Amino acid sequence: MEELEMVLLEGEERMDKAIASYQHELSTVRTGRASASLLDTIQIDYYGVPTPVKQISSISVPEANQLYIKPFDKSSLKDIEHAIFASPLGLTPQNDGSGIRLILPKMTEERRRELVKQVSKMEEQAKVHVRNVRRELNDEIKKLDLPEDDEKGSLEDVQKLTDKKIEKIEQITEEKNKDLMSI
Repeated sequence: MEELEMVLLEGEERMDKAIASYQHELSTVRTGRASASLLDTIQIDYYGVPTPVKQISSISVPEANQLYIKPFDKSSLKDIEHAIFASPLGLTPQNDGSGIRLILPKMTEERRRELVKQVSKMEEQAKVHVRNVRRELNDEIKKLDLPEDDEKGSLEDVQKLTDKKIEKIEQITEEKNKDLMSI
């Protein structure tokens, strides 16, 4: 039975990691408000090493629709500007000589709907990941050669856990979509 508990705990931990990864991925989806997490995926070549922008600069939010990036080393200003311009964010950086200002345009209804679709795809990927963990857990439980009743009960426990985690993913998605659609 101890083995079974370990299998279930590890499975729950893996499902929680999938949810945490999903939440992190959602933080990169732009809502109407500026957030430093928008720049999480942007990296520059800093002395030959790919480095996230947030590690080599301070990022502030002076206004609800603005980000201000002030690099610790001014020589990296141009590299940061080019990286943002080349990124899929679709923002035009404004270099003022000591930092970069990003002004987020008001989102159109059409753009909001596109982002909701993008979030739905990300949600489905997170659910698939949780379901894959469920399948792996079921396989591991079947390998334990438990009595039939115990095995059936354990498989039901795995399904309940899976349902709970998928419900959590749906709740997170609903909040993000509400955030996206609010003006």
